Amino acid sequence: MTTTQDMPQVHDCTVDSCSYNADHGCHAGAITIGGDHAHCGTFVEISFRAGLERTGVVGACHRSECVHNDALECTAASVQVGSAADAADCLTYRPR
Repeated sequence: MTTTQDMPQVHDCTVDSCSYNADHGCHAGAITIGGDHAHCGTFVEISFRAGLERTGVVGACHRSECVHNDALECTAASVQVGSAADAADCLTYRPR
């Protein structure tokens, strides 16, 4: 069983408009990567900041064709989130 300590941290997030972002750090409990282009499904743009007092982790990855994906779990050492095809994408994503 994967524990929170085993999940890769969001090393850097440059999506300043996300409510979970504070000083390029993700403070969501856990993010989900999915969609057509490795989109951060946890991205939310609202008028206030939210989240935990710790760095967010990758809870699930629905991009099974990513080299870092093993049974929908991310195996990368850490991930970066930023603008690519969408405002908030996993920049660590690499197709097999």
